Amino acid sequence: MAESTTETQETSGPPKKWKVIGPGLVVAATGVGAADMVATLAAGSRYGYALLWAVVLGVILKIVLVEGAGRYSLATGKTIFEGWRSLGRWPVWYFGPYIMIWGIVYGASAMSSTALPLAALFPGVPLIVFAVATGIAGFVLVWFNRYAVFEKITAVLVGLMFVTIVTLAVIATPNIPNMLAGLVPRLPEGGLFYTLALAGGVGGTITLAAYGYWLREKGWITPGWMRVMRIDNTMAYVMTGIFVISMLIVGAEVVAAANTTIGAGDKGLLDLDTVLRERYGEFIGTWFLIGFFAAAFSSVIGVWNGVSLMFADFWGNIRGKGSEHPDSRINGKYFRFYLVWLTFPSMSLLLLDQPIGLVLAYGVMGALFMPFLAITLLPLLNTHRVPAQWRNRWHTNTALVITAGLFIALGGYQLVRAIAGVFGG
Repeated sequence: MAESTTETQETSGPPKKWKVIGPGLVVAATGVGAADMVATLAAGSRYGYALLWAVVLGVILKIVLVEGAGRYSLATGKTIFEGWRSLGRWPVWYFGPYIMIWGIVYGASAMSSTALPLAALFPGVPLIVFAVATGIAGFVLVWFNRYAVFEKITAVLVGLMFVTIVTLAVIATPNIPNMLAGLVPRLPEGGLFYTLALAGGVGGTITLAAYGYWLREKGWITPGWMRVMRIDNTMAYVMTGIFVISMLIVGAEVVAAANTTIGAGDKGLLDLDTVLRERYGEFIGTWFLIGFFAAAFSSVIGVWNGVSLMFADFWGNIRGKGSEHPDSRINGKYFRFYLVWLTFPSMSLLLLDQPIGLVLAYGVMGALFMPFLAITLLPLLNTHRVPAQWRNRWHTNTALVITAGLFIALGGYQLVRAIAGVFGG
């Protein structure tokens, strides 16, 4: 009887008192990792506010992309994997190997990133100890909790990282006239990679496709929730935009003024910690490391939850059980299998330093995933697969085509860099 009442309420649409922020906050927070923060810092320190327009463009494109994934799920009642499967066999053959290879390599990378600020705070403890501990902590939090608890934990971490970085930006006293000038599109010399990274890369990972799964776990499962979903998604990415702009300000006002170079990869944030301590004192440096940890750990638990949901749905459908079978849902056996896969085999890569074959495969497939998502949304949202009233308008299609082109360009650039890095180019 209670099940029937819930279904009636969901079909009739959301109640009057609904929460504006929900799964959008989770997907946006999960997508912003340490590497994105470093790219933004480096762009700000090199080019000041000249690429601010690329941040704004990236936020708009990400809103369109995630809204498309959410709209498909709400309009059809199907998961994004069911949609991909309707396009033929090729998405299945792509997604299966991708999610397995991506998971084991990303798991090691995420644990290492999260361990960096902890190792800086407690230098007497080896980095690998913190890496393993954060992986196990993420595993336990996701294994034993339902979506509602996971969302609350993510909200706390997001709040911490948001307040930390925005406060740093305020302390840095941004140059407002220069910021406004940065809204005018231009490409500084040598700034192509940073432009692509800010517009296409920040806040963009496989977890964008997990949005529909988090909507389902939240209970937003019918077209009646469409307006709520759109507000949720927009608010989340506006917050992401403010966060990224704050990092750009810190790069332009703090790092540039210190005449220092931010290192490549996640360790670049430790360079910022050094600069902050020299300029503002130990308290600000320590506070930043805590915010760094919150940003990195939110990505860990976001991936541990969201990508495990995607794998469970994928494998449940491959096994013929469908998306609604308990084995295909959160805390089902396929979900838990992938949660184990993300956590424990990945730990071996912390010791093996990521074998060349896996690194290359990860670089190749990772570079191609975001174009895959953008391109597949075009047929999913323009054909009989979606009711006519929820199909794309011309401006949405234009934005998706631009997004696909941008991701292809960024993906190609990242692919070349990955191959060159593996073979010492």
